[in-house]
Amino acid sequence: MPLQTDREKGAHLLRRFGLGASEAELDYYLKDGLNGAVDRLTEYESVDEGFNINPYDLQPEKAKNLPMPILTAWWIARMIATRRPLQEKMTLFWHDHFATSASKVKASEFMLQQNETLRQYATGNYRSLLTNMSKDPAMLFWLDNQENVRGKPNENFAREVMELFTLGVGNYSEKDVQEAARAFTGWSVMRSRRNVDDGQPPKGEFLFRPRLHDAGMKVVLGKSGPLTGEDVLNHLCEMPRTAEYITEKLLAWFVYPEPEPKFVARIAKVFRDSNLDIKTTLKAIMRSSEFYSDKAERAVVKTPVDFVVPTLRQLGFGPIMRESTSRGLDKRVALLPAYGAGTTMKNMGMQLLYPPDVAGWEGGEGWISSATMVERMGWSAALFGTGKGRRIGNGYPYEALFNGATTPSEVVDRLASLFDAKLNPDRRKILVANAEKEMTGPMNRVMAQKVGSSVSRLLFATPEFQFA
Repeated sequence: MPLQTDREKGAHLLRRFGLGASEAELDYYLKDGLNGAVDRLTEYESVDEGFNINPYDLQPEKAKNLPMPILTAWWIARMIATRRPLQEKMTLFWHDHFATSASKVKASEFMLQQNETLRQYATGNYRSLLTNMSKDPAMLFWLDNQENVRGKPNENFAREVMELFTLGVGNYSEKDVQEAARAFTGWSVMRSRRNVDDGQPPKGEFLFRPRLHDAGMKVVLGKSGPLTGEDVLNHLCEMPRTAEYITEKLLAWFVYPEPEPKFVARIAKVFRDSNLDIKTTLKAIMRSSEFYSDKAERAVVKTPVDFVVPTLRQLGFGPIMRESTSRGLDKRVALLPAYGAGTTMKNMGMQLLYPPDVAGWEGGEGWISSATMVERMGWSAALFGTGKGRRIGNGYPYEALFNGATTPSEVVDRLASLFDAKLNPDRRKILVANAEKEMTGPMNRVMAQKVGSSVSRLLFATPEFQFA
């Protein structure tokens, strides 16, 4: 049965395109109905992000460079605290699309620059995003384009820009790759020096080396001439297959796996007609009947980010983190929930900034295994501060969560509402029985932690909770 009410549709919208549907966020986004929620979510540029931590403020005094785990925690903290959830969700989507790993790109300043570029163009123009990512220092290093020189072209980037970033497998030839590689010769990267005046760390910069560029005639996918790298990128963006390929990925991520060809074609036309405007395309998806269909509801397996970050936001850790940093508390202490979340997500199979290969994470049912389910269930202990490690909620007022709920039934319903969980009657009975067993005294802080952790463990284990 399709989603009926605006509140049901709004929760679905925020699960997919936001970072979870907390009760407060639903109230905020649905002030002007569902169409208003779509506009509030997408037109975020005027919204104060609510996160102003410079990652270099977290760098240990004796460290020469920003450690990569700190950069990862900084990004997770940004997801937890942001008031622009779509921007961070799209930053994550593009991180998977332009998968670049710190396992090879060990320069944290390069990985930070790439992360900021993805965020800047998250819902902008795809041609601009592709061009900037193609000249991104981390990407150039990741795909060896600094070794791509006249007379000895390196084909790594040319192949991936077609296979993974624009056309998809089977829509180009080996000759196209070879010719495109020649167009990208001379594209390299350099490190800027530390600016002594403003204290800013060194950054990576795109460097074009004309003497190493092959300026000869080339033929790439039917286009001929003394093509440059920019020429090839523009040609790829003009090809109808690029709009179809990006649309297929967007629909598989945000609507349901294996979208119908007619659905893809309709949204791809919106993408092409808007000159590859990402925001216009996202709005078309958000307002499509397919997005709110029975087929789409709870049809996408939660990534580790979609499992962990929303629960923290739903418990209100975002405002707590913002308040802690604004009051001048040690930012590294304020970010402890983000460190715990990062460890858990890594154990679930998703270490941010470390995609497994150039194709990104497998996703879908690949997120679920016996090992990752143990982590998903165990996240409740970290969340409620009852585990031996990763106690992320020190000082958190857990007793206030239950909002006057005093019976086992009320406790279960409160947690299901808080975590945006859909429970069938039989599973609800199991959770109520568990709450009844755990509730051995008044709902003070200790009891709230005990009951919350135990019931949430069972909640997080339900098949329904694995789907967004």
